[in-house]
Amino acid sequence: MWKESSSWLHRVSSTWVTLSALLAFLLFSALILPAQSSRAEAYSGAVGSPDTSFFYSADDLYDIAQAYGEQGRAAYVRSRFTFDVVWPLIYVLFLSTAISWVYTRALPADGWWQLANLVPILGALSDYLENVSTSIVMLRYPAQTAVVDALAPIFTLVKWILIGSSFGLLVAGALIGIWRRARKTLG
Repeated sequence: MWKESSSWLHRVSSTWVTLSALLAFLLFSALILPAQSSRAEAYSGAVGSPDTSFFYSADDLYDIAQAYGEQGRAAYVRSRFTFDVVWPLIYVLFLSTAISWVYTRALPADGWWQLANLVPILGALSDYLENVSTSIVMLRYPAQTAVVDALAPIFTLVKWILIGSSFGLLVAGALIGIWRRARKTLG
């Protein structure tokens, strides 16, 4: 299943698809993210958000829920099931197609590294699991939600590792492609 999914991504990641995904990513980042950040700041204040944290604990999550207040928690949950459903789709579309496009041109087609285009998908899956788990905690607050409250920080950490790795893989693939092309041209 993984190999087939990766191969499909390589097939559909034409130059036009990849450029369209980049454009969608840039437009969303420039037009939607700033407004969303302002709205989130309004209810999170100085406390911040679990989504943008790298490390936090279950206790920290309950502290955030308390600081948000009832309206802030409702806004947080609403945002997770509107904006934060679309945003992972946008960054996955960009990162998966860009990695596919670059790796197809920079690296041999039969290597295991061609599966790198799946890393953003795993990052988005972690993002969705984070959204569901933090939303459950927010909805049930002040009641404790054992297990879910402990899993939320893990999902967040894994999300950031995978998304960061996706950008790293994209840059590494691009640098390898540039190096190989330069070596071929010069040598």
